[in-house]
Amino acid sequence: METSCNEKKEKQRKKVAIVTGASSGMGREFVRAIARDYEKTIQEIWVIARRKERLVELQKELSGSMKLRLIALDITDDAAYEEYVSLLKKENPKVCILINSAGYGKIGNFQELSREDNLGMVKLNCEALVKVTYDTLEYMVKKGKIIQLASAASFLPQPAFAIYAASKSFVTSFSKALSWELSWRQITVTAVCPGPVKTEFFDIAEEKNSIALYKRLVMANPVKVVRKAMRDMRKGKMVSVYGITMNLFRLLCKLCPQEIIMNLGFKKEE
Repeated sequence: METSCNEKKEKQRKKVAIVTGASSGMGREFVRAIARDYEKTIQEIWVIARRKERLVELQKELSGSMKLRLIALDITDDAAYEEYVSLLKKENPKVCILINSAGYGKIGNFQELSREDNLGMVKLNCEALVKVTYDTLEYMVKKGKIIQLASAASFLPQPAFAIYAASKSFVTSFSKALSWELSWRQITVTAVCPGPVKTEFFDIAEEKNSIALYKRLVMANPVKVVRKAMRDMRKGKMVSVYGITMNLFRLLCKLCPQEIIMNLGFKKEE
């Protein structure tokens, strides 16, 4: 009888995907991609973001293809975040896909930016990502997939983007090591490292300073970046880089001393 009850409970567990930063930009595109590609295997997508009205809009958009569970909270707020932890315990889902897409950056020299902005990038891009990954892993199924949104900025220290680039270097390094550690569970972790992408990210990033012209020239379409990321996730790749330009940049950063590239690409203050 006890075995029968356990089997029944196991069958009742929902297969879900979880996406942070789901209200805009890359996060929103990942939700759309999961709804399109996993309609028959994922029962529900848990979408996490601060702006509930944006999540409601996304829910209406995808109402015919996928059920969304709206989780409107700030994952950097410890008290609010406990709602997510409690929901995991209550629902005991089978997490098939986790996508950590929440993050932001501010352009400007370290001392030009506020203390709040510098610490905020670390808290969201690194601390919150680790927190969500740690708490969700307990519920992930064998052969589950994790995507951590990093950046091509992680390949090289970037003056006037120092904290953001450093935070994304953390994400890339952490993701590679975690993928290795989780291989016994056949869970893969993919660090997605796009260059500049045409999203709302730069509305925040350019609040005080503008993006360099050469970055504007290589801006990618978020739909194409996500499509490539999802393909690489399914292949179990540790790193996903979209486009010839960013792949060449990654190769250059591997082959050439960082100081030389920085001297060529960044102007020092007089």
